[in-house]
Amino acid sequence: MQSVLADSSNYPDDDASALRRRLAQLHGVRPEQILVTGGLTECLGMLARTFLTSGLNAITSERSFIVYRIATRAAGAQLIEVPMRQHSYDLRAIATAVNRDTRLIFMANPNNPTGTVVSADEVDHLVRQIPERVVVVLDEAYYEYAAHFAAMRAAKYSASLDYVREGRNVVVLRTFSKVHGLAGLRVGYGIATAELMTRILSQRSMYGVSTLAQAAALAALDDGAHIRRAVQNNADQSERLAHALSDLQCGTVPTWANFLYCQPGQDVTKLAARLALEGIAVRPLGPWGAPQAVRITIGRPEQNDALLNALRKLR
Repeated sequence: MQSVLADSSNYPDDDASALRRRLAQLHGVRPEQILVTGGLTECLGMLARTFLTSGLNAITSERSFIVYRIATRAAGAQLIEVPMRQHSYDLRAIATAVNRDTRLIFMANPNNPTGTVVSADEVDHLVRQIPERVVVVLDEAYYEYAAHFAAMRAAKYSASLDYVREGRNVVVLRTFSKVHGLAGLRVGYGIATAELMTRILSQRSMYGVSTLAQAAALAALDDGAHIRRAVQNNADQSERLAHALSDLQCGTVPTWANFLYCQPGQDVTKLAARLALEGIAVRPLGPWGAPQAVRITIGRPEQNDALLNALRKLR
């Protein structure tokens, strides 16, 4: 970022060409199959505007990423939210909910905010049975954390890019906001067939990703040591934090991401306000449809110590 700072008086590369080429090489696709956007929220808005309009619908799960609802309603369409099964997506129920007006399925895997995953086999069964007119959006914002947990737990997590290479109506979403630690710079990207990407690009705004953000993202892809430290810290601290929260009568759901879905058994809005006075920020999940739960990010050891000390003080 420092090396390109002097160039900030010029407009950024509108196509993020160098970053798209690097991502295409990394994922084994062509550059025209990559779309770089100002975070995944922008990408989700583009997808909704491309495939939805009044009279059509998108499907997702209840208690999933709130932007799916915002983007769908902004496009004038209906969002169908299917009930969960054990804090996770019920893909059989989602397949049943598809009707003649369905054009998108939004699937966060791992899910935000519950931290749960659906297996590669379950996703495969869904993708191969839905109509061709329906585009499946596989939102893998927490991909690196989930892949690490899958290796630890001998589980098969994701084969999402196989669908793109097969030419299926699937859009895979990834981001630099999570494991790479660039949330404030707003860099996300989508991967799809060239045909789908041509349609999506019609909704793109200009100069959505700054020169500084593009430079940072390129450097982040080469910083393997940081990624390894981040996923290992997350795995170690998630277990420690879950045990400690359980001792404080705050039940959690086993996570595949970098946060814990926590049910503390008290008014979560008041709890969040009291924690804020201690310098700790947690997310009450009422707007997500979970009024008894909070989402707690898994931080560095000293950050987790501060959270636990604050909770013990409040108890």
